[in-house]
Amino acid sequence: MFAYTVRRLLQMIPLLLAASFVIFALLALQPGDPLDEVRMQNPRITAEQLEALRKAYGLDDPLHIRYAKWLTRALQGDLGYSRTYGIPAAEYIFEQRLPRTLLLSGLALLLALVVAIPVGVFSAVRQYTPADYTITFLAFVGLSIPNFFLGILLLYLFAVRLPELIPGFPQFPTGGVPPFLFEEVRQGLVSLGTFLGLWAWHLVLPVLVLATSSMAEWTRFMRASLLEVLSQDYVRTARAKGLAERLVLYKHALRNALIPIVTLVGLAIPGVMSGAVLTETIFSYPGMGRAIFDALVEKDYSVAMAALAFLALMVALFNLLADLAYALVDPRIRYS
Repeated sequence: MFAYTVRRLLQMIPLLLAASFVIFALLALQPGDPLDEVRMQNPRITAEQLEALRKAYGLDDPLHIRYAKWLTRALQGDLGYSRTYGIPAAEYIFEQRLPRTLLLSGLALLLALVVAIPVGVFSAVRQYTPADYTITFLAFVGLSIPNFFLGILLLYLFAVRLPELIPGFPQFPTGGVPPFLFEEVRQGLVSLGTFLGLWAWHLVLPVLVLATSSMAEWTRFMRASLLEVLSQDYVRTARAKGLAERLVLYKHALRNALIPIVTLVGLAIPGVMSGAVLTETIFSYPGMGRAIFDALVEKDYSVAMAALAFLALMVALFNLLADLAYALVDPRIRYS
């Protein structure tokens, strides 16, 4: 296991170098350059002054020279400065924005797991029943709806239509609970809103949008994996011995059925973080995804490069962690 891990870590080095070069090249090939905003803010600037700025920023160098300079600085811990905010790109991304994205992504993954596993088990146990067909239909709907469309739909429903139908709904976190709920439920929601504060309620819709696709996908995988395990000989043997169906399901079948889910979750973590770009942009959530979008629009290449290179590192790292976790939960797999 140790030798395999070291070998995979060494293989990640050329992979990350190639990924960082591709990202750098794509950013450089965008129409325009960072001096466009300078031209807009100061229409009287001369061509000579622009050329001096271009040389000062190294924009007149060939692409491979610019990448080599960036890589040399990056290996020394210098990811450049944000031209928009005037602070180091690493501080802006990793201290100000990344913690918020980790909170959003972590809650989305937790919600997807909490819902997908029991719902997938329920669907598999009741195969070809109306409940199974309903869950399958909803899962396909969740897989089919893009995150940005679902986000806009929920914003329209809860921010535009619902306040018109339920007076006082916008004050929900501080006490304006819809009057049709039972008094006990209303008081519970009011107390929960007071305990969490306003900061937590704005996470509800982004978390739901970000978790929907993973929830639907893992539900289908959980169902298919459990059905495959339930058809194995050792499960039929356990039933023939007279064991209770609940014991057969949860002790013998479910543990083995969860093995593919481990890999899916490991691979989904960087995917959820990168998928937060659209979700955070739609909901104006100040996370790393929104920072990437703003940096691309404003051509703040230092911020965009730092964030995208970090996502590439997360993809490679969590691929390795998923493989190692797979070996830990499945004794049949050995990396020796």
